[in-house]
Amino acid sequence: MANHQQFQACYQNWMAQQKLDHDELLQGLTNFPTDLDYLKLITRNAINHIENHHTARAQLAKHDGPSFLAPTWGTTFENSSLWIGGSRPSLIIRLVYVLCGSQLKAHLAEFLEGVRRGNLGEISSSQLKNIDSLHGRTIKEEDKLTSVLASEKVADEPLVLLAYNCKIVGESSQGETVDEAMDSHALEMYKILMEADKLRLDILKHMIDILTPLQAVELLVALKKLPLCLHEWSKRRDIQMGITQLLNTQISSTSGPPEPEP
Repeated sequence: MANHQQFQACYQNWMAQQKLDHDELLQGLTNFPTDLDYLKLITRNAINHIENHHTARAQLAKHDGPSFLAPTWGTTFENSSLWIGGSRPSLIIRLVYVLCGSQLKAHLAEFLEGVRRGNLGEISSSQLKNIDSLHGRTIKEEDKLTSVLASEKVADEPLVLLAYNCKIVGESSQGETVDEAMDSHALEMYKILMEADKLRLDILKHMIDILTPLQAVELLVALKKLPLCLHEWSKRRDIQMGITQLLNTQISSTSGPPEPEP
């Protein structure tokens, strides 16, 4: 049976891999922007690492799906922005739109003079049409999964009747029945998480197919850098808000009675 230490290790390993991928992608973007074969290679590497991470956490999540929908190892700010255990797939499209507008604005004078960089600021009309189409499909798929999650029968039998009929709140006289009901719900959460991960990866692959090798690497750099920055900013914010200290205090208070002072 997997435990929360393994869940947290999976997350920490993934964040470390994100940093390695970011550095490799940024190096390729900076030093080899015209080497299409190399850009495609590092793009494939990054995608493979995402697939490996999905496989690793799928093996863990099947033991406790809810832990990955409400992770204890993330910061409060990160957790508040989660959509079924991760980012919304539509974030990929929004990043392309943002980077396209930002780069076009930054290099507008050069663009008007005929200078071409081949970056995301130079999305073609045909690419934009395909991206808009992908965006529409992504929103529909997101809404579908959100509806499935919202309709998950946590308030239906048997949990609602078990809660209603217990004489004392949280009594354990029917512990086995309660455990079975919660395990069944956790399994459904796991299935929804797997569908969400599949959609995230599917949309990313489709976007990469639309973009040029250089544009794809630019997007991946942004996709890697955003969660890394948010994690560090959010940790600092939690410390400033006193949240980290509060959590540590709660963990200590539930670990057992304090040691007697000498």
